[in-house]
Amino acid sequence: MRLFDSRHALIGGAGTAALIVGLLAGGAQGDRGGGDHGSGGQTAKNVILIVGDGMSIAARDAIRLATVGQDGQLAMDALRYAGWTYTDSADTEDAVTDSAASATAFSTGVRTYNGAIGVDLDGNPVTTLLEDAKALGKATGLVTTAQVTDATPGSFGAHVPNRSDQSEIARQYIDDSRPDVILGGGEDWWLPVGDVGAYPDNPADTPPEVSKSTIGNLITRAQETGYTYVSTPEELAATKAKRLLGLFANEEMFQQAPEGEGDVYDPVVPLRDMTQKALDVLSRDRQGFFLLVEEEGIDEMEHNNNAGLTIKAGQALDETVALITEFAAKNRNTLIVVVGDHETGGLAIENVDPDDESTDTGSTSPDVLQSSEDGPFPIAGSNLQFTIDWTTGSHTGAATPLTAQGPSAELLARAQHSTNVHDVILKAMRGGR
Repeated sequence: MRLFDSRHALIGGAGTAALIVGLLAGGAQGDRGGGDHGSGGQTAKNVILIVGDGMSIAARDAIRLATVGQDGQLAMDALRYAGWTYTDSADTEDAVTDSAASATAFSTGVRTYNGAIGVDLDGNPVTTLLEDAKALGKATGLVTTAQVTDATPGSFGAHVPNRSDQSEIARQYIDDSRPDVILGGGEDWWLPVGDVGAYPDNPADTPPEVSKSTIGNLITRAQETGYTYVSTPEELAATKAKRLLGLFANEEMFQQAPEGEGDVYDPVVPLRDMTQKALDVLSRDRQGFFLLVEEEGIDEMEHNNNAGLTIKAGQALDETVALITEFAAKNRNTLIVVVGDHETGGLAIENVDPDDESTDTGSTSPDVLQSSEDGPFPIAGSNLQFTIDWTTGSHTGAATPLTAQGPSAELLARAQHSTNVHDVILKAMRGGR
């Protein structure tokens, strides 16, 4: 397969797939991350895996059009190499993956059943990239706008048969995998029933949210084992801790809902700021680090067919990618990978056309939800507009785009299963071994 690099030079044999890879790369500009010149055997000192939950190529393009227009380029599209990932799980009942099976494929290189967190088809624990990084002496971190114990981060730091066991995932973080930095939402899973934390039970602007840890007060246990706990932007900014737990919401750090029905995307601490703190802490380690960064808002807003906040969450992710590429420019041998774990909503970009309008089924089930077209949304820098149409309120089986730069990034410029993302990252951390 040909690879398409930032100079638009085709390398290797002929093939249509190479042209598609080049188009996906979007005309990436130069080597912004260091250590990126055909570096398949070079060691990645730092690895930053960025997951846009539910982010398809169509969602990524909608974010691009609304943010930088037809002639612009997102930070995530400016990474040097591009490819795509097949997301199929190994579930025997469902053809389409969930976030748990998909994240486990990224984290362990093993395809598994939907709902599995860091375990194989038989429920056996499988070593994760976070655990591999720790074995190599690296610092590790998890940053997300979801609950820190949700499917994607959980699949890197825990091993449970069912993703719903979020208090056990929290316990495994502090007792077993011990990431140096854990930042996101989900305070409710760390505190027992009746133990109200920094974020009150049953807030007025959300569905019922209450403390519900099944294993006691896990925040206290974390503090007893060496974590500094923070719950406000001010505390996060001020701390100099080397081992950090930050929880900034009862559940997710936003309110997912259809437009005008209580939907809010305004995290107490923006994803960019959490990531900056994680980089500050983890980069102190001389052996480097592994960091997972996830934007959950894309997926949750797509589940609710909420195009406006899907775009807003995507813009927050791209601002974070820009921060990370700035870090990589100053810290050579940093591998950056941006990828979606699955597609959500069957999102499609369409012209504004009043005669081509979807109809509302009237159902409130996320599996059959179908809204009218969202929009119109302005295309930045032009007088054009576009609408977004939906086919479902659930996941679809579409492949997801991937962009990367840094050591071994060129090995990801291909069509591949998501397990290959794991394999390339592990090989890069081990220096090609």
